[in-house]
Amino acid sequence: MKKLAIVVTLAAGLGIGSFAGVQAKLPPAPPKSDADKAVETEKAAASKAKEAELNNKYMDKAVANYKKNKGIADPKTSPATTSGKKK
Repeated sequence: MKKLAIVVTLAAGLGIGSFAGVQAKLPPAPPKSDADKAVETEKAAASKAKEAELNNKYMDKAVANYKKNKGIADPKTSPATTSGKKK
């Protein structure tokens, strides 16, 4: 009987503690300064530029791979004649 009371007390304490932890509110984050905002926008712009560069690189790589595997040759221009004669 005494063991049952200890187990029930521990279970009730655990339940109340977890309920209180779920209901607790965190303090609001401090507002960002202008310098922090500027750094954040600069980082976002740099990451966007890098992402666009990588996207273009991999698109070119995919096109080259497609052409290589499909046997599509790049159009070649005819060599220029130096004799000046027309056919």
